Amino acid sequence: MNLMKKMLAAPAVVLALWAVTAQATTDDAIAERLKPVGDVCIMGEECKGVETVAASAGGGARSADDIIAKHCNACHGAGVLGAPKIGDTAAWKDRADHQGGLDGILAKAISGINAMPPKGTCADCSDDELLEAIKKMSGL
Repeated sequence: MNLMKKMLAAPAVVLALWAVTAQATTDDAIAERLKPVGDVCIMGEECKGVETVAASAGGGARSADDIIAKHCNACHGAGVLGAPKIGDTAAWKDRADHQGGLDGILAKAISGINAMPPKGTCADCSDDELLEAIKKMSGL
């Protein structure tokens, strides 16, 4: 009977060692798959690794062309729901006359008008960036 126990013990030991090794590999693989893809940063607190993102987001004003292409063109390119079309100076001038000039149009762009949400779809645009985009689209 001793021989039988020895014959069964050897494969059991090998199987146990393999299971421990496999589990360690699996745990590492699971940890790798579950690691965070980023960090949550709170305004006013230091956040590591976002210096380049912060520099590109707030470091300089975006061009009017960039803002128009990304945020304004979908509606103002085609005149959706009565939005004045890009380059239609007469339509923009008519709006400006009724809303108090470019400052009036800017105020409506900031607060939203009709189907246009506040700041269009560019919630992080500054007032100056919006004004430059309006000037570029309107030709005024």
